[in-house]
Amino acid sequence: MRSFAFNLAYWTLSIAYASAAAFAALTPGRGATSWIIRRYVKRMVQAMRLLAGIHLQVRGRERLPTGAFIIASKHQSWGDGFATYDQFDDLAFVTGDHLEKFPLLGTVLRKLGAIVVNNCGGREAREALKDRSADAHAAGRKILIYPEGNLAKVGEKFRYRSGVWHMYRDFDMPVVPLATNLGLFWPQEEFRKNPGTATLEFLDPIPTGLGKDEFLARLEAVVEGKTAELIAEATGQPVTPAVTVLAPDEVARANLSALTPDASSTRDGSGRTG
Repeated sequence: MRSFAFNLAYWTLSIAYASAAAFAALTPGRGATSWIIRRYVKRMVQAMRLLAGIHLQVRGRERLPTGAFIIASKHQSWGDGFATYDQFDDLAFVTGDHLEKFPLLGTVLRKLGAIVVNNCGGREAREALKDRSADAHAAGRKILIYPEGNLAKVGEKFRYRSGVWHMYRDFDMPVVPLATNLGLFWPQEEFRKNPGTATLEFLDPIPTGLGKDEFLARLEAVVEGKTAELIAEATGQPVTPAVTVLAPDEVARANLSALTPDASSTRDGSGRTG
């Protein structure tokens, strides 16, 4: 019943606030749209607590630097965005273009100054990330990004992608790692919700100036390490490192390669195609 009540509230709130935000997007500036979305996020966090029984505790806010910075977060749950967005007054965020398939949402995202990139990555996605995040940086906004690019199951992780490092290098901004165990209570995009206390923990900022390999290794180590600790804390189980798995786009490419005949197998010994 908790899951049903929450999901009913989720869709009711989402449709109502998305409609209001779409109308607000017709007005100059992003103030009206941003105000509506902040109200939406707060109502969703309340619904998580009151209907789904998911309470949020936030640790490490004292570690946050002053001024603009990048938040690089673990992503286990559709609720991650609500929980993190609710911590800040003006947060730009990186999201996949899959959200634009929802009616009106694309307009709202553009008005909010969201950084929308192609889910499959590649050069086009990197260029979009650079250009759109530059606007947020110029406005002095904090930026939220999920370095894995996809929702991971609890106990799993994807390859950390280089987009966050390019932002870190190009904008000379510190990166604040964010660990979470919210996926235990709201797993990925599942209907089922599990009551309990979920934790978000901001970790020590990574200072500017690191090379790509060192930065990504450090970011992954601290985010995955603390996430594993938070999972163990909530479940009472031993700390277990996450297992690396292929991301959906990597699986798709691997399947495509397996279906595509190797050119060398279609040639005879003289080099002619058979």
